[in-house]
Amino acid sequence: MLSSASEESPLQIRALRRLLREIEAGRLTIEDGLQRLRSLPFEDLGFARLDHHRHLRQGFPEVIYGPGKTEAQIIAIAARLAKAGGPVLVTRTTRAVFEALATRLPQARFHDAARAIVVPPAGRGSRAAGRAGIAVVCAGTADIPVAEEAVVTAEVMGNRVERIYDVGIAGLHRLLDRLPALQAARVLVVVAGMEGALPSVVGGLTSAPVVAVPTSVGYGAGLGGLAALATMLNSCAAGLMVVNIDNGFGAGYAASLINNRPARRRVRSRPTVSRNRTKAVQRGQR
Repeated sequence: MLSSASEESPLQIRALRRLLREIEAGRLTIEDGLQRLRSLPFEDLGFARLDHHRHLRQGFPEVIYGPGKTEAQIIAIAARLAKAGGPVLVTRTTRAVFEALATRLPQARFHDAARAIVVPPAGRGSRAAGRAGIAVVCAGTADIPVAEEAVVTAEVMGNRVERIYDVGIAGLHRLLDRLPALQAARVLVVVAGMEGALPSVVGGLTSAPVVAVPTSVGYGAGLGGLAALATMLNSCAAGLMVVNIDNGFGAGYAASLINNRPARRRVRSRPTVSRNRTKAVQRGQR
């Protein structure tokens, strides 16, 4: 999981180190080691080429986007990703797909509101304790499915998430009631449809970065989320970034990257003084 990068090596990195140690100790031949590594960059299933190397490059495995794939394809991809160490995340899917997948991977869990399947790594729950710091805020109840997609994504990547729902600007007092939680977050995902003004309001109340998510919720002139998208792109609140319409997954992923990025230590540069100059100063002081 991504958050474990600072605490422990991802599963595939540990497996790679084990492999190298076996070769070094003579328990495995170089040829056998090469055979095991053949599937490291990618695995060709005919209909999909699984990027197993992504976990090593980016800290999290490839994610399965459900629409457009058959039930059999999703199950096959998920099974191979789980065998590689997981975790596995399937977005925009259905309970029917989950029920079929659970016969192959019984540890899988379905999140109804998010329309997502999570297969945790072996020995770990789907909601293992992670790093706090992410708040997911949504304007209205109709925005919850997109907000929950962001929550599930951030959680499976190793974060604890604070939910702040139904706090749209039509009743601003509801948002101000949660101001301490907003200001305690290290990064906020703010989801809104209609006119899409909520991210700008939140951005003006906190010092944390805001990932804004426009949704397709709204009436005709909302143009399926384009109105909310335009509002967010034109926000005057600094530190606000915008993802695509209804893209809760992208927002949760970005928030996790921000939340788990270690703070860089500032190194103060010391003035360089030559040894001769130092001695001359010391003699002058005497």
